[in-house]
Amino acid sequence: AHRDGMLIPCWNCGRPRRSKRLRFRFMRNHEKGFSLIELLVVVAIIMVIVAMAIPNVMRTRMTANETSAVGSMSTLNSACITYLTIYGGYPASLASMGPGSTPSPASADLIDSVLSGGSKSGYNFSYSAGPKDPAGRVNSYAIKADPSTPGTTGQKSFFTDQSGAIRANIAGPADVNSTPIG
Repeated sequence: AHRDGMLIPCWNCGRPRRSKRLRFRFMRNHEKGFSLIELLVVVAIIMVIVAMAIPNVMRTRMTANETSAVGSMSTLNSACITYLTIYGGYPASLASMGPGSTPSPASADLIDSVLSGGSKSGYNFSYSAGPKDPAGRVNSYAIKADPSTPGTTGQKSFFTDQSGAIRANIAGPADVNSTPIG
């Protein structure tokens, strides 16, 4: 008869052996948890999945930054047109379109403080006022947007001027000769 802890003869060779019930209970008690190899395999699989996901996340972030930069360029064009309508010329700087206690040519309160500071969503914005006419009004402007860290925060550079066309260049700084977007 099989009893726990009882030695019984092996049916094949006749040597004494433990009953199966006891042998399985013994194995269960000593095989709790995962082996080191099993844990290493799981960690390796997780690392492969993360390695495949990170480039996609980076590309998505760059695309979002570039889209934000185009939106900011459009906002700046609209703010320049509004400034022209109110004050009779284009602004002298980005700060001239920024917030102030009361709107004036020095702080027209047309854009937020982040954008008037020249940096937003991984892009640096630079504003260049054109020459002034005899009455002291600025008649043209150029705005450039370049990635803060090329290849990380964005790949494209953008350019716009009083024409309102936003232009992009992936190979270097954008200018008036770059390809228009949209």
